[in-house]
Amino acid sequence: MQHHPFLSLLLLGCFAVLPAADLIGDGGFTADGAAAAWNAGPGVEVATDPASRFMRLQADPGKMVMAYQLIPVNGAKALRLNYRARWKGVQRGAQMWFDARIMLDFKDGEKKKVAGGPGHPNYTGTSDGWQPRSISMLVPEGATHLEMMPCLFNAKAGTFDLDDVSLVAIDPSEVPAKPKKDATAKKETKVDAGGTPPQALKVDGNRLLRADGTEVWLQGASVDSLQWSNTGEDVVNAVIGAIDEWKSNCVRLPMVEQRWFGQGPGQTDNGAAYREVIDQCVKAASSRGVYLILDLHRFRAPKEEHVAFWKDAANTYKDNPAVIFELFNEPHDISWEVWRNGGDVTNKRKDGNTVAENAETIVAFRTTGMQALLEAVRSTGAKNLVLAGGLDFAYDASGVLNGFALKDDANNLAYVAHVYPWKSKWQEKFLDVAKVHPVVMTEVGCDAVRYSFIPPERHENPYTWAPDMIACIQKYKLHWTAFSFHRSCGPPMLMKGEGFVPTPFWGSFVRAALSGAQFTSDRLR
Repeated sequence: MQHHPFLSLLLLGCFAVLPAADLIGDGGFTADGAAAAWNAGPGVEVATDPASRFMRLQADPGKMVMAYQLIPVNGAKALRLNYRARWKGVQRGAQMWFDARIMLDFKDGEKKKVAGGPGHPNYTGTSDGWQPRSISMLVPEGATHLEMMPCLFNAKAGTFDLDDVSLVAIDPSEVPAKPKKDATAKKETKVDAGGTPPQALKVDGNRLLRADGTEVWLQGASVDSLQWSNTGEDVVNAVIGAIDEWKSNCVRLPMVEQRWFGQGPGQTDNGAAYREVIDQCVKAASSRGVYLILDLHRFRAPKEEHVAFWKDAANTYKDNPAVIFELFNEPHDISWEVWRNGGDVTNKRKDGNTVAENAETIVAFRTTGMQALLEAVRSTGAKNLVLAGGLDFAYDASGVLNGFALKDDANNLAYVAHVYPWKSKWQEKFLDVAKVHPVVMTEVGCDAVRYSFIPPERHENPYTWAPDMIACIQKYKLHWTAFSFHRSCGPPMLMKGEGFVPTPFWGSFVRAALSGAQFTSDRLR
Protein backbone atom coordinates (compact mmCIF):
# COMPACT_ATOMS: atom_id res chain seq x y z
CA MET A 1 0.00 0.00 0.00
CA GLN A 2 1.30 3.42 -0.92
CA HIS A 3 1.23 6.07 1.86
CA HIS A 4 0.63 9.76 1.35
CA PRO A 5 3.84 11.68 2.14
CA PHE A 6 2.12 13.52 5.00
CA LEU A 7 1.00 10.18 6.48
CA SER A 8 4.57 8.93 6.20
CA LEU A 9 5.75 11.84 8.33
CA LEU A 10 3.22 10.90 10.98
CA LEU A 11 4.26 7.25 10.95
CA LEU A 12 7.93 8.10 11.24
CA GLY A 13 7.38 10.56 14.09
CA CYS A 14 9.00 13.30 12.04
CA PHE A 15 7.15 16.10 13.81
CA ALA A 16 9.91 15.88 16.44
CA VAL A 17 12.56 16.91 13.94
CA LEU A 18 10.70 19.54 11.95
CA PRO A 19 12.20 23.01 12.51
CA ALA A 20 10.56 24.78 15.44
CA ALA A 21 8.79 28.04 14.67
CA ASP A 22 10.85 31.11 15.47
CA LEU A 23 9.00 33.32 17.94
CA ILE A 24 11.06 36.35 16.93
CA GLY A 25 10.29 37.93 13.61
CA ASP A 26 13.32 38.92 11.53
CA GLY A 27 16.10 38.26 14.02
CA GLY A 28 18.49 38.74 11.12
CA PHE A 29 17.36 42.38 10.63
CA THR A 30 16.90 41.87 6.89
CA ALA A 31 13.56 43.64 6.37
CA ASP A 32 13.01 47.34 5.97
CA GLY A 33 11.82 48.77 9.26
CA ALA A 34 13.64 46.13 11.34
CA ALA A 35 14.73 48.76 13.85
CA ALA A 36 11.15 49.91 14.32
CA ALA A 37 10.01 46.31 14.76
CA TRP A 38 12.48 46.08 17.64
CA ASN A 39 11.23 49.33 19.17
CA ALA A 40 14.74 50.69 18.83
CA GLY A 41 15.48 53.88 20.74
CA PRO A 42 18.07 56.60 20.09
CA GLY A 43 21.54 55.21 19.49
CA VAL A 44 20.26 51.99 17.84
CA GLU A 45 20.42 51.31 14.11
CA VAL A 46 20.43 48.49 11.61
CA ALA A 47 23.94 48.43 10.18
CA THR A 48 25.56 46.47 7.37
CA ASP A 49 28.93 44.82 6.93
CA PRO A 50 30.08 42.64 3.99
CA ALA A 51 28.55 39.54 5.54
CA SER A 52 25.21 40.62 6.99
CA ARG A 53 22.83 43.20 8.38
CA PHE A 54 22.77 43.50 12.15
CA MET A 55 21.56 45.70 14.97
CA ARG A 56 24.12 48.07 16.47
CA LEU A 57 23.83 49.94 19.75
CA GLN A 58 26.15 52.91 20.29
CA ALA A 59 26.83 54.06 23.86
CA ASP A 60 25.67 57.48 24.99
CA PRO A 61 27.50 57.99 28.33
CA GLY A 62 25.18 57.92 31.30
CA LYS A 63 22.10 57.05 29.23
CA MET A 64 20.17 53.89 28.43
CA VAL A 65 20.52 52.84 24.78
CA MET A 66 18.10 50.01 24.05
CA ALA A 67 15.83 48.01 21.77
CA TYR A 68 12.84 46.05 23.00
CA GLN A 69 10.69 43.02 22.19
CA LEU A 70 7.83 41.58 24.23
CA ILE A 71 7.51 38.08 22.81
CA PRO A 72 4.50 35.78 23.45
CA VAL A 73 5.67 32.34 24.58
CA ASN A 74 2.53 30.71 23.12
CA GLY A 75 2.21 28.13 25.87
CA ALA A 76 5.77 26.84 25.54
CA LYS A 77 7.23 25.10 28.59
CA ALA A 78 10.84 25.83 27.65
CA LEU A 79 12.67 28.11 25.22
CA ARG A 80 16.04 28.39 23.57
CA LEU A 81 17.45 31.80 22.65
CA ASN A 82 20.22 31.83 20.05
CA TYR A 83 22.12 34.91 18.89
CA ARG A 84 25.45 36.24 17.77
CA ALA A 85 26.98 39.14 19.68
CA ARG A 86 29.93 41.41 19.08
CA TRP A 87 31.10 44.20 21.36
CA LYS A 88 33.88 46.73 21.11
CA GLY A 89 35.34 49.11 23.69
CA VAL A 90 32.47 48.65 26.15
CA GLN A 91 33.34 50.46 29.36
CA ARG A 92 31.32 50.00 32.49
CA GLY A 93 29.60 53.06 33.95
CA ALA A 94 29.24 54.10 37.58
CA GLN A 95 27.55 50.86 38.70
CA MET A 96 28.60 47.25 38.13
CA TRP A 97 25.57 46.57 35.93
CA PHE A 98 26.17 49.59 33.67
CA ASP A 99 27.50 47.63 30.68
CA ALA A 100 26.36 45.89 27.49
CA ARG A 101 23.69 43.32 28.31
CA ILE A 102 20.53 41.59 27.19
CA MET A 103 17.78 41.96 29.77
CA LEU A 104 15.65 38.81 29.81
CA ASP A 105 12.58 38.77 32.06
CA PHE A 106 9.39 36.73 31.96
CA LYS A 107 6.10 38.63 32.28
CA ASP A 108 2.55 37.54 33.09
CA GLY A 109 -0.66 38.59 31.35
CA GLU A 110 -0.63 41.92 33.18
CA LYS A 111 2.97 42.51 32.07
CA LYS A 112 4.25 42.04 35.63
CA LYS A 113 7.61 40.36 36.13
CA VAL A 114 7.53 36.64 36.91
CA ALA A 115 10.42 35.16 38.91
CA GLY A 116 12.52 32.49 37.24
CA GLY A 117 14.15 34.30 34.33
CA PRO A 118 17.51 33.16 32.93
CA GLY A 119 19.45 36.24 34.04
CA HIS A 120 21.02 38.94 31.92
CA PRO A 121 24.08 38.04 29.81
CA ASN A 122 26.46 40.99 29.97
CA TYR A 123 29.66 42.10 28.27
CA THR A 124 32.50 44.58 28.71
CA GLY A 125 35.72 45.19 26.82
CA THR A 126 36.13 43.98 23.24
CA SER A 127 35.18 40.60 21.81
CA ASP A 128 37.19 38.57 19.35
CA GLY A 129 34.75 39.09 16.49
CA TRP A 130 31.24 37.64 16.50
CA GLN A 131 30.49 35.30 19.41
CA PRO A 132 27.67 32.72 19.13
CA ARG A 133 25.54 32.35 22.26
CA SER A 134 22.72 30.02 23.26
CA ILE A 135 20.54 30.16 26.38
CA SER A 136 18.05 27.44 27.27
CA MET A 137 15.42 28.28 29.86
CA LEU A 138 12.30 26.88 31.49
CA VAL A 139 9.20 29.05 31.27
CA PRO A 140 8.01 29.73 34.83
CA GLU A 141 4.41 29.12 35.82
CA GLY A 142 2.18 32.07 34.95
CA ALA A 143 4.50 33.58 32.34
CA THR A 144 2.92 34.57 29.04
CA HIS A 145 5.71 36.65 27.48
CA LEU A 146 9.48 36.94 27.45
CA GLU A 147 10.71 40.52 27.60
CA MET A 148 13.98 40.88 25.67
CA MET A 149 15.85 44.16 25.87
CA PRO A 150 19.34 44.43 24.33
CA CYS A 151 20.94 47.54 25.77
CA LEU A 152 23.97 49.57 26.64
CA PHE A 153 22.86 50.22 30.20
CA ASN A 154 24.39 53.62 31.06
CA ALA A 155 27.72 52.33 29.74
CA LYS A 156 30.52 54.87 29.50
CA ALA A 157 31.57 53.92 25.96
CA GLY A 158 31.46 51.22 23.28
CA THR A 159 29.29 49.50 20.69
CA PHE A 160 27.18 46.35 21.02
CA ASP A 161 26.08 44.37 17.92
CA LEU A 162 23.47 41.60 17.63
CA ASP A 163 22.57 39.32 14.73
CA ASP A 164 20.83 36.01 13.95
CA VAL A 165 18.53 36.27 16.97
CA SER A 166 16.04 33.43 17.30
CA LEU A 167 13.75 32.11 20.02
CA VAL A 168 12.19 28.66 19.68
CA ALA A 169 10.15 26.37 21.89
CA ILE A 170 12.00 23.26 23.06
CA ASP A 171 11.22 20.27 25.23
CA PRO A 172 11.90 21.00 28.93
CA SER A 173 14.22 17.99 29.01
CA GLU A 174 16.62 19.94 26.78
CA VAL A 175 17.21 22.55 29.47
CA PRO A 176 20.35 21.60 31.41
CA ALA A 177 19.61 20.87 35.04
CA LYS A 178 21.27 23.11 37.57
CA PRO A 179 24.06 21.22 39.29
CA LYS A 180 23.15 20.00 42.74
CA LYS A 181 25.44 20.84 45.58
CA ASP A 182 27.13 17.82 47.09
CA ALA A 183 27.80 18.61 50.71
CA THR A 184 30.39 15.84 50.95
CA ALA A 185 32.18 16.32 47.65
CA LYS A 186 34.48 19.21 48.50
CA LYS A 187 35.81 20.46 51.77
CA GLU A 188 35.64 24.07 50.59
CA THR A 189 31.83 23.99 50.53
CA LYS A 190 31.87 23.90 54.34
CA VAL A 191 31.63 27.36 55.83
CA ASP A 192 33.08 26.33 59.19
CA ALA A 193 36.21 24.31 58.50
CA GLY A 194 36.70 23.57 62.19
CA GLY A 195 40.16 25.14 62.34
CA THR A 196 41.68 27.56 64.83
CA PRO A 197 41.00 31.28 64.30
CA PRO A 198 44.05 33.41 63.56
CA GLN A 199 45.74 35.34 66.35
CA ALA A 200 44.99 39.01 66.91
CA LEU A 201 47.18 41.42 64.92
CA LYS A 202 49.22 44.27 66.33
CA VAL A 203 51.21 47.02 64.60
CA ASP A 204 54.88 47.15 65.56
CA GLY A 205 56.62 49.99 63.70
CA ASN A 206 56.09 49.13 60.03
CA ARG A 207 55.39 45.46 60.72
CA LEU A 208 52.32 43.43 61.61
CA LEU A 209 52.76 40.94 64.43
CA ARG A 210 50.59 38.17 65.77
CA ALA A 211 49.78 38.05 69.47
CA ASP A 212 52.67 35.64 70.02
CA GLY A 213 55.12 38.15 68.51
CA THR A 214 55.69 36.43 65.16
CA GLU A 215 55.49 38.56 62.03
CA VAL A 216 52.67 38.06 59.53
CA TRP A 217 52.56 38.95 55.83
CA LEU A 218 48.99 39.40 54.59
CA GLN A 219 48.45 38.19 51.02
CA GLY A 220 45.23 37.36 49.22
CA ALA A 221 42.35 38.66 47.12
CA SER A 222 39.38 41.03 47.18
CA VAL A 223 36.14 39.04 46.91
CA ASP A 224 33.56 41.37 45.40
CA SER A 225 29.78 41.55 44.92
CA LEU A 226 28.36 42.56 48.31
CA GLN A 227 28.90 46.19 47.39
CA TRP A 228 26.11 45.89 44.79
CA SER A 229 24.12 42.79 45.83
CA ASN A 230 21.88 42.12 48.82
CA THR A 231 23.20 38.58 49.27
CA GLY A 232 26.35 38.51 47.13
CA GLU A 233 27.08 36.37 44.08
CA ASP A 234 28.16 33.04 45.57
CA VAL A 235 30.40 35.18 47.75
CA VAL A 236 30.91 32.67 50.57
CA ASN A 237 32.22 29.99 48.22
CA ALA A 238 34.39 32.63 46.55
CA VAL A 239 35.96 33.45 49.91
CA ILE A 240 36.59 29.75 50.45
CA GLY A 241 38.03 29.36 46.94
CA ALA A 242 40.38 32.30 47.47
CA ILE A 243 41.64 30.56 50.61
CA ASP A 244 41.62 26.85 49.80
CA GLU A 245 42.49 26.97 46.10
CA TRP A 246 44.45 30.22 45.75
CA LYS A 247 46.17 30.02 49.17
CA SER A 248 45.16 33.46 50.47
CA ASN A 249 45.85 34.16 54.14
CA CYS A 250 43.78 37.34 53.96
CA VAL A 251 40.57 38.13 52.07
CA ARG A 252 39.01 41.53 51.53
CA LEU A 253 35.22 41.79 51.58
CA PRO A 254 33.80 45.05 50.14
CA MET A 255 30.33 45.99 51.40
CA VAL A 256 28.17 49.08 52.01
CA GLU A 257 26.42 50.54 55.04
CA GLN A 258 23.11 50.95 53.19
CA ARG A 259 22.61 47.20 52.81
CA TRP A 260 24.09 46.45 56.25
CA PHE A 261 21.22 48.46 57.75
CA GLY A 262 18.65 46.99 55.33
CA GLN A 263 18.04 50.17 53.36
CA GLY A 264 19.08 48.85 49.95
CA PRO A 265 16.81 48.16 46.97
CA GLY A 266 14.57 45.17 47.59
CA GLN A 267 15.55 44.66 51.24
CA THR A 268 12.63 43.96 53.59
CA ASP A 269 14.43 42.34 56.55
CA ASN A 270 16.38 45.30 57.96
CA GLY A 271 19.56 43.81 56.50
CA ALA A 272 19.44 40.50 58.38
CA ALA A 273 20.19 38.35 55.31
CA TYR A 274 22.99 40.69 54.20
CA ARG A 275 24.67 40.64 57.61
CA GLU A 276 24.29 36.86 57.75
CA VAL A 277 26.22 36.47 54.48
CA ILE A 278 28.99 38.68 55.86
CA ASP A 279 29.05 36.60 59.03
CA GLN A 280 29.31 33.41 56.96
CA CYS A 281 32.30 34.92 55.15
CA VAL A 282 33.92 35.80 58.47
CA LYS A 283 33.36 32.26 59.74
CA ALA A 284 34.72 30.76 56.52
CA ALA A 285 37.93 32.77 56.87
CA SER A 286 38.34 32.57 60.63
CA SER A 287 37.83 28.80 60.80
CA ARG A 288 40.62 28.43 58.25
CA GLY A 289 43.02 30.60 60.24
CA VAL A 290 42.68 33.45 57.74
CA TYR A 291 42.09 37.19 58.23
CA LEU A 292 39.15 39.01 56.63
CA ILE A 293 39.11 42.73 55.81
CA LEU A 294 35.67 44.30 56.16
CA ASP A 295 35.81 47.16 53.62
CA LEU A 296 33.31 50.03 53.64
CA HIS A 297 33.20 50.38 49.87
CA ARG A 298 32.35 54.05 49.41
CA PHE A 299 34.00 56.90 47.51
CA ARG A 300 35.06 60.55 47.92
CA ALA A 301 34.70 61.19 51.69
CA PRO A 302 32.85 59.72 54.69
CA LYS A 303 29.49 60.93 56.01
CA GLU A 304 27.57 60.61 59.25
CA GLU A 305 25.95 57.36 58.15
CA HIS A 306 29.42 55.84 57.86
CA VAL A 307 30.19 56.77 61.46
CA ALA A 308 26.97 54.98 62.49
CA PHE A 309 27.96 51.97 60.42
CA TRP A 310 31.37 51.59 62.06
CA LYS A 311 29.91 51.85 65.53
CA ASP A 312 27.60 48.96 64.69
CA ALA A 313 30.01 46.80 62.65
CA ALA A 314 32.94 47.27 65.02
CA ASN A 315 30.74 46.38 67.98
CA THR A 316 29.71 43.21 66.12
CA TYR A 317 33.26 42.03 65.39
CA LYS A 318 35.36 43.65 68.12
CA ASP A 319 35.99 40.30 69.78
CA ASN A 320 36.93 38.50 66.57
CA PRO A 321 40.72 38.63 65.98
CA ALA A 322 40.26 37.55 62.33
CA VAL A 323 38.43 40.76 61.33
CA ILE A 324 40.27 43.85 60.07
CA PHE A 325 38.42 47.12 59.48
CA GLU A 326 39.07 49.15 56.30
CA LEU A 327 37.48 52.50 57.12
CA PHE A 328 36.63 53.84 53.67
CA ASN A 329 37.34 52.48 50.22
CA GLU A 330 38.61 55.38 48.09
CA PRO A 331 38.79 58.98 49.32
CA HIS A 332 39.53 61.48 46.57
CA ASP A 333 39.22 65.10 45.44
CA ILE A 334 39.58 66.59 48.92
CA SER A 335 42.47 68.15 50.83
CA TRP A 336 44.52 66.26 53.42
CA GLU A 337 43.08 68.55 56.10
CA VAL A 338 39.52 67.66 55.13
CA TRP A 339 40.53 64.00 54.71
CA ARG A 340 41.62 63.78 58.33
CA ASN A 341 39.49 66.28 60.23
CA GLY A 342 36.38 66.69 58.09
CA GLY A 343 34.85 69.81 56.62
CA ASP A 344 33.19 71.04 53.47
CA VAL A 345 33.52 68.99 50.31
CA THR A 346 32.96 71.04 47.18
CA ASN A 347 31.51 70.08 43.82
CA LYS A 348 34.92 70.59 42.20
CA ARG A 349 37.74 68.12 41.68
CA LYS A 350 40.73 68.77 43.94
CA ASP A 351 43.26 66.11 42.96
CA GLY A 352 44.75 68.03 40.03
CA ASN A 353 45.96 65.77 37.26
CA THR A 354 44.81 62.46 38.76
CA VAL A 355 42.70 60.09 36.67
CA ALA A 356 38.94 60.13 37.37
CA GLU A 357 38.45 56.45 38.09
CA ASN A 358 34.68 56.26 38.19
CA ALA A 359 31.70 58.11 36.80
CA GLU A 360 30.25 59.34 40.10
CA THR A 361 28.76 62.80 40.14
CA ILE A 362 30.92 65.26 42.09
CA VAL A 363 28.63 66.99 44.58
CA ALA A 364 29.09 69.23 47.60
CA PHE A 365 28.49 67.97 51.16
CA ARG A 366 30.11 68.00 54.58
CA THR A 367 32.38 65.10 55.53
CA THR A 368 33.08 63.81 59.00
CA GLY A 369 36.69 63.03 58.04
CA MET A 370 38.61 59.79 58.54
CA GLN A 371 39.53 60.51 62.16
CA ALA A 372 35.84 60.36 63.08
CA LEU A 373 35.53 56.89 61.51
CA LEU A 374 38.54 55.63 63.45
CA GLU A 375 37.14 57.04 66.68
CA ALA A 376 33.78 55.39 65.95
CA VAL A 377 35.53 52.02 65.78
CA ARG A 378 37.52 52.60 68.97
CA SER A 379 34.46 53.90 70.85
CA THR A 380 33.13 50.33 70.86
CA GLY A 381 36.22 49.02 72.61
CA ALA A 382 37.43 47.32 69.43
CA LYS A 383 41.22 46.84 69.31
CA ASN A 384 41.18 45.24 65.83
CA LEU A 385 43.67 46.33 63.18
CA VAL A 386 42.26 49.31 61.25
CA LEU A 387 43.21 50.34 57.69
CA ALA A 388 42.95 53.89 56.32
CA GLY A 389 43.24 54.82 52.64
CA GLY A 390 44.65 58.20 51.62
CA LEU A 391 43.89 60.43 48.63
CA ASP A 392 43.75 59.91 44.84
CA PHE A 393 41.33 56.98 45.16
CA ALA A 394 43.36 55.61 48.10
CA TYR A 395 46.60 55.54 46.08
CA ASP A 396 48.42 58.45 47.72
CA ALA A 397 49.37 57.77 51.35
CA SER A 398 52.11 60.39 51.45
CA GLY A 399 50.15 62.85 53.59
CA VAL A 400 50.58 60.69 56.69
CA LEU A 401 54.31 61.56 56.60
CA ASN A 402 53.52 65.26 56.28
CA GLY A 403 51.47 65.95 59.37
CA PHE A 404 48.18 64.25 58.53
CA ALA A 405 48.55 60.85 60.19
CA LEU A 406 45.49 59.69 62.11
CA LYS A 407 45.68 59.46 65.89
CA ASP A 408 44.90 55.98 67.15
CA ASP A 409 44.70 55.41 70.90
CA ALA A 410 44.95 51.66 70.29
CA ASN A 411 48.15 52.08 68.23
CA ASN A 412 46.88 49.50 65.76
CA LEU A 413 46.58 51.38 62.47
CA ALA A 414 47.98 50.67 58.99
CA TYR A 415 47.61 52.64 55.77
CA VAL A 416 46.23 51.62 52.38
CA ALA A 417 47.47 51.99 48.79
CA HIS A 418 45.37 51.08 45.73
CA VAL A 419 47.81 50.57 42.87
CA TYR A 420 46.98 50.25 39.17
CA PRO A 421 49.10 50.71 36.02
CA TRP A 422 48.12 54.35 35.50
CA LYS A 423 49.57 55.27 38.92
CA SER A 424 53.13 56.60 39.14
CA LYS A 425 55.64 57.80 41.79
CA TRP A 426 55.50 54.57 43.78
CA GLN A 427 58.37 55.64 45.99
CA GLU A 428 56.75 58.89 47.08
CA LYS A 429 53.16 57.72 47.27
CA PHE A 430 53.50 54.50 49.28
CA LEU A 431 57.03 53.04 49.50
CA ASP A 432 58.31 55.86 51.71
CA VAL A 433 55.26 55.39 53.92
CA ALA A 434 56.00 51.65 54.15
CA LYS A 435 59.30 52.46 55.84
CA VAL A 436 57.37 53.91 58.78
CA HIS A 437 53.92 52.29 58.79
CA PRO A 438 52.51 48.98 57.55
CA VAL A 439 51.06 49.48 54.05
CA VAL A 440 48.28 47.21 52.81
CA MET A 441 47.43 47.23 49.09
CA THR A 442 43.77 46.31 49.46
CA GLU A 443 43.36 46.80 45.70
CA VAL A 444 46.05 46.14 43.10
CA GLY A 445 45.87 44.81 39.56
CA CYS A 446 46.16 45.28 35.81
CA ASP A 447 43.98 44.51 32.79
CA ALA A 448 44.40 43.64 29.13
CA VAL A 449 41.64 46.11 28.21
CA ARG A 450 42.54 49.71 27.39
CA TYR A 451 40.09 51.96 29.22
CA SER A 452 39.29 55.40 27.83
CA PHE A 453 39.50 57.11 31.23
CA ILE A 454 43.23 56.28 31.29
CA PRO A 455 45.39 58.69 29.24
CA PRO A 456 47.16 56.86 26.38
CA GLU A 457 50.60 57.63 27.82
CA ARG A 458 49.65 55.80 31.02
CA HIS A 459 48.65 52.55 29.35
CA GLU A 460 51.01 49.66 29.99
CA ASN A 461 51.21 46.04 28.90
CA PRO A 462 49.92 43.90 31.80
CA TYR A 463 52.49 41.22 31.04
CA THR A 464 55.25 43.65 32.02
CA TRP A 465 53.42 45.53 34.77
CA ALA A 466 52.13 42.49 36.70
CA PRO A 467 55.51 40.81 37.35
CA ASP A 468 57.13 44.17 38.19
CA MET A 469 54.34 45.02 40.63
CA ILE A 470 54.47 41.66 42.36
CA ALA A 471 58.26 41.87 42.51
CA CYS A 472 57.89 45.22 44.31
CA ILE A 473 55.34 43.74 46.71
CA GLN A 474 57.67 40.87 47.52
CA LYS A 475 60.85 42.96 47.79
CA TYR A 476 59.32 45.41 50.27
CA LYS A 477 57.01 42.81 51.84
CA LEU A 478 53.92 44.94 51.27
CA HIS A 479 50.63 43.42 52.39
CA TRP A 480 48.11 42.96 49.55
CA THR A 481 44.73 41.68 48.43
CA ALA A 482 44.57 41.57 44.64
CA PHE A 483 41.53 42.94 42.84
CA SER A 484 39.16 41.29 41.93
CA PHE A 485 38.24 37.70 42.77
CA HIS A 486 35.15 37.90 40.55
CA ARG A 487 34.43 37.10 36.89
CA SER A 488 33.07 40.51 35.86
CA CYS A 489 34.02 43.03 38.55
CA GLY A 490 36.86 45.12 37.27
CA PRO A 491 39.14 46.36 36.02
CA PRO A 492 40.73 43.93 36.51
CA MET A 493 39.41 40.39 37.04
CA LEU A 494 41.48 37.64 38.65
CA MET A 495 39.43 34.74 37.29
CA LYS A 496 37.27 33.73 34.36
CA GLY A 497 34.77 31.06 33.33
CA GLU A 498 33.70 28.27 35.64
CA GLY A 499 35.61 27.41 38.77
CA PHE A 500 38.47 29.66 39.83
CA VAL A 501 40.48 29.69 36.59
CA PRO A 502 42.94 32.62 36.60
CA THR A 503 42.97 35.27 33.89
CA PRO A 504 46.29 35.17 32.00
CA PHE A 505 47.04 38.89 32.24
CA TRP A 506 46.69 39.18 36.04
CA GLY A 507 45.19 36.16 37.82
CA SER A 508 47.94 33.78 36.71
CA PHE A 509 50.62 36.04 38.23
CA VAL A 510 48.68 36.46 41.47
CA ARG A 511 47.95 32.78 41.91
CA ALA A 512 51.60 31.93 41.28
CA ALA A 513 52.73 34.48 43.87
CA LEU A 514 50.23 33.25 46.46
CA SER A 515 51.56 29.74 45.88
CA GLY A 516 55.13 30.85 46.59
CA ALA A 517 56.54 31.86 43.19
CA GLN A 518 59.18 34.59 43.45
CA PHE A 519 59.37 37.58 41.12
CA THR A 520 62.45 39.75 40.64
CA SER A 521 62.55 43.30 39.27
CA ASP A 522 63.90 46.66 40.42
CA ARG A 523 61.76 48.65 38.00
CA LEU A 524 59.55 51.06 39.88
CA ARG A 525 56.98 53.41 38.35
